[in-house]
Amino acid sequence: MEPRDHAFLILHGWQNHRPPAHWPHQLADGLGRLGHDVTYPQLPDPDDPSLGRWLAELADHLDGFGAGRAERVVVAHSLSAVLWLHAAAGKLPGTEAVDRVLLVAPPSASVLARHPQVAEFAPPPLDGITLPGTTTLLAGDDDPYLPEGIRTAYGDPLGLNPVLLPGAGHLDPDAGYGSWPSVLEWCVDAGTRITVRGRGQGQGRA
Repeated sequence: MEPRDHAFLILHGWQNHRPPAHWPHQLADGLGRLGHDVTYPQLPDPDDPSLGRWLAELADHLDGFGAGRAERVVVAHSLSAVLWLHAAAGKLPGTEAVDRVLLVAPPSASVLARHPQVAEFAPPPLDGITLPGTTTLLAGDDDPYLPEGIRTAYGDPLGLNPVLLPGAGHLDPDAGYGSWPSVLEWCVDAGTRITVRGRGQGQGRA
């Protein structure tokens, strides 16, 4: 596909103010430089988010998202990955038009329940959710926000075979993400295998 045929919506997580050193910001910049249509919004009140407000904001961005484009891709990290599951479960308008989704490091229900600011984001019942498009589920094999493991918490209930990245933690700046070239390559070419951040790439910090 030509770059003009892609549209991307990139969604951040809890307490994220879109720091330039974090991979979603770098991904948005990289896709933009390649000529793609990229939306990377600041979701409201990221330190004390509201599920209802985040869903409303997501609905606004999905309204007309990628109109006329051959492929529409959503990339969601951490709390926004769970947000996407709420959107899919509630059949939020616009979700059905998305072609590919990358859900990165969604925190587990047990972790969300321990934090009053985000407890309402606890995932909906996962059995029976129809996920729009082709969904890739990915997490570090040592993610502290997924003590049950990505397969138990999300993969098996959703019927997805997750991608496990060794030693990648929560795929946040503290884990060195930072620059993450393979996720940019996956965005452009769905056949690309997403891998850990390579040696020698800068360890960005929020």
